Amino acid sequence: MTLVRQIFISPGHNFFGRYGKVADTHPAVEVEEVQCVTGMGLKGDRFFGYRPDYKGQVTFFSEEVWRQLQEHFKVHGHAPSVLRRNVILSGADLNALIGRRFSIQGVLFEATEECRPCHWMDNAVAPGAEEWLKGRGGLRCRVLSDGVLRREAA
Repeated sequence: MTLVRQIFISPGHNFFGRYGKVADTHPAVEVEEVQCVTGMGLKGDRFFGYRPDYKGQVTFFSEEVWRQLQEHFKVHGHAPSVLRRNVILSGADLNALIGRRFSIQGVLFEATEECRPCHWMDNAVAPGAEEWLKGRGGLRCRVLSDGVLRREAA
């Protein structure tokens, strides 16, 4: 069963569009629930209404991959918010969803592509994290129906 383990939104971009510059410092705020708006994204997030039909209105990341990443790099003091992904899921094969529509808690999403890791991962997690995350960097999606995602206990 797929569970929503954590939800993060941020009011601004720390890495997106900042290649060659220093990272910004907008916090990733953990929330218990978030409003998903068709064609817009997650209310309160930096990509909400970014542009029509944007492929990354919401991003998902695997809790299981997060644990593997922490173990591989021995970085147990970090929170998954350092990855700048919106929703941490357990029990989902995210890559298997690419190109498909799927529903979580009654909200419909379209998985557009892998959320490819960038060079910032080496700063945010540990040197080598960008390379390690290739093929397991998460999932970028469009929001296809209105609804609320809520954090779930295991």
